[in-house]
Amino acid sequence: MKNLLIILLFLVPFFTQAQTQMQPYLSLEDATHISDAAEAKSKAEGWNMVIVVMDAGGHIISLRKMDGVQIGSIDVAIGKAKTAVYFKRPTKVFEDAMKAEGGARIATLPNAVAIEGGLPIFKDGIIVGSIGISGASSAQDGIVAAAALLAF
Repeated sequence: MKNLLIILLFLVPFFTQAQTQMQPYLSLEDATHISDAAEAKSKAEGWNMVIVVMDAGGHIISLRKMDGVQIGSIDVAIGKAKTAVYFKRPTKVFEDAMKAEGGARIATLPNAVAIEGGLPIFKDGIIVGSIGISGASSAQDGIVAAAALLAF
């Protein structure tokens, strides 16, 4: 009995500490809400898109391919989402850097897609995931991604 009490005294702090240190995360419900907003904006503008939402580890939570969009946009949207979550910044930053003098170095970065349309997603100042949009021009992809995050 004494040994059981000692074990419990050691374990209780671990359980309470684990519960209080939970990191924010992007749920499937969150990803669905974000994707719904992106799809609504795409439809309102008459653009067919691929919409990808990833978690903080760069894993796909949600992928939607709207009717009529080219299949090449699937990999591009995944790449944009991965870039945004890996580098914790919009892919437009890389697109703009490519246009600057010496910007071609950006092309050598692994997992960096230098095309607008990828945005990181933050909760309470912590990155929880990203969105990647592809299917129209890069500027239009960026508009849809931004509209989706405004709904979040």
